[in-house]
Amino acid sequence: MRNDPVEHLISLLARLPGLGRRSARRAVLRMLMDPAGRMIPLAEALQDAATAVRPCETCGNLDTQSPCGICRDTHRDRRLVCVVEGVADLWALERAHAHRGTYHVLGGLLSALGGTGPDDLAITPLLRRIEADNIEEVILALPATVDGATTSHYLTDRLKPTGTSVTRLAQGVPIGGALDVLDDGTLAAAFKARRPL
Repeated sequence: MRNDPVEHLISLLARLPGLGRRSARRAVLRMLMDPAGRMIPLAEALQDAATAVRPCETCGNLDTQSPCGICRDTHRDRRLVCVVEGVADLWALERAHAHRGTYHVLGGLLSALGGTGPDDLAITPLLRRIEADNIEEVILALPATVDGATTSHYLTDRLKPTGTSVTRLAQGVPIGGALDVLDDGTLAAAFKARRPL
């Protein structure tokens, strides 16, 4: 496969979420029809992002600087931290303009079947932030799945001794739904209707 650059490119693109071999083949064909206008700028942008983007040391977001732009924003309400599974969820909430506080990316969910335990997630840094930054409310914006519920329960238990208010997203997020595929209105409504646990 490596000997044929077109097939190799199709195989690499087909690994991306939402792209199968058929979609990858169409994208590659379109790029090959105009390599100077489509393929070379894409390759340069991929190279730039690969070398410049890194995780934020504070929240786990991806940015070219650390702390990221959200953590550096002085207009954010630093008393509120929204906990999300991954960066895609953070970006979805930002698109919806639903949250004006800061974020904390866990980097996954607790999963007995998947072998993900508390030490595999960014829970200790969250607890340190709550203590150091006098956080008043932690908003759990985790998916409405078994693993999301398990993670929410675990975090609620760990956060109780801190005295910090713990809330979760309410209406609008369907059971089994992932935040990064919901529309902005649904996300905003769910965020406004959060309630204490």
